[in-house]
Amino acid sequence: MARTLLDKVWDAHTVRTLPSGQTQLLIGLHLIHEVTTPQAFQMLKDLGLKVRMPERTLGTLDHIIPTLDQARPYADPLAEEMAVHMYRNMKDFGLPFFDMATGRQGIVHVIGPELGLTQPGMTIACGDSHTSTHGAVGSIAFGIGTTQVRDVLATQCLAMAKPKIRQVRVEGALARGVYAKDVILWIIHELGVKGGVGYAYEFAGPVIEHLTMEGRLTVCNMSIEGGARFGYINPDQTTFDYLRGRPYAPQGPAFDRAVMWWHGIATEPGARFDDVARLDGARIQPVVTWGINPGQSVGVEERIPDPRQAPDEDRSTWHEALQFMGFRAGQPIAGTKIDVAFVGSCTNGRLSDLRVAAEVARGRKVAHGVRALIVPGSQQVAHAAEAEGLHEIFQEAGFEWRKAGCSMCLGMNEDKLQGREVSASSSNRNFKGRQGSPTGRTLLMSPAMVAAAAITGAVTDVRDLLR
Repeated sequence: MARTLLDKVWDAHTVRTLPSGQTQLLIGLHLIHEVTTPQAFQMLKDLGLKVRMPERTLGTLDHIIPTLDQARPYADPLAEEMAVHMYRNMKDFGLPFFDMATGRQGIVHVIGPELGLTQPGMTIACGDSHTSTHGAVGSIAFGIGTTQVRDVLATQCLAMAKPKIRQVRVEGALARGVYAKDVILWIIHELGVKGGVGYAYEFAGPVIEHLTMEGRLTVCNMSIEGGARFGYINPDQTTFDYLRGRPYAPQGPAFDRAVMWWHGIATEPGARFDDVARLDGARIQPVVTWGINPGQSVGVEERIPDPRQAPDEDRSTWHEALQFMGFRAGQPIAGTKIDVAFVGSCTNGRLSDLRVAAEVARGRKVAHGVRALIVPGSQQVAHAAEAEGLHEIFQEAGFEWRKAGCSMCLGMNEDKLQGREVSASSSNRNFKGRQGSPTGRTLLMSPAMVAAAAITGAVTDVRDLLR
């Protein structure tokens, strides 16, 4: 019987079936950061345990790190305390650590692929919900909680139930000004924020196949926002070209042998799925969220919907969202005034994201009263962008050019919304309080759309600026 990538990777990493019916699954790569590890390491110390496979665990600083002044000690006492624990634990347990001195620090889901740590056929875990990002290269990658971080450190295994699988096919082709971020926001809009519960998503179809690797990383990053346990894309020539020559990828003849194996783990023709969803990529326009979850979105040419038109189970949430955001049903999303523009995060903080934002910003000025931040996803992204002069384009336009970190995506650092500010954000979540202010309001969109909003001071169809 033809098998899916999920079947093959799951079987290859199965240690045994547990009495509970769950699988004892070997974790090939464990990525860690400063927020979800202090308690996990303390539990190991209390039990007198060592890290089972230290060569398979790698860490970085990203969530709490400032993006203006990264000199220690950090101004935020809690951030400094987390950093102290991270440095100490990485040293005590002898684990590889990408801090600022290495030149390879950055958001964990950015540095994994860019260093070639993330490879097809792996199982990857991290104490962060957006670990699904790594599925873009053809791996099975998922977020875990602090207790599970402890379990992986101690045993290199997890007890997990294998999810069902839904293939999400995006047919056709994208129009100019429509990006990977629009694709995944549209998928979540169509299938719902709970549509993927119990499933893994296999993203497929012509639109997915024609995305760059960085675009694929964006799509898989937000699988969790659609309720899926994880999402992945089958490895192909785009994958292999991206990984070739990266520091932790196989080198020389070993890379060619790896490619032969990576080819073999892709889903086979005729493989059966528990469900298949088909979407028309030609229908996708630049997407903007209007509410308090990533599924509450509209095309930039559309109007905010009326809760009376919502499915019964969503009606109360739509009402809540309109009240919190201060919007009214029938209001056009275009023209919504913004206070802050943020390009960055593990969703859209890569070099290609900065390039498209710079294309919009070139020769223009940030609107009066708008605070605009560009935060590279890693030190390597920052260096590459600076080599191309992108930072100068942004600075001349009035954007702030920051150092690498999670920044305003989650507001666990100094980059936060203030009061009722409205943010145009290239990040992944628009939950209440997500960007640091309990009353702040977040509109998710692509980096190009964020740049357009920064320039005009309001939600704007970026296609008008690209013409």
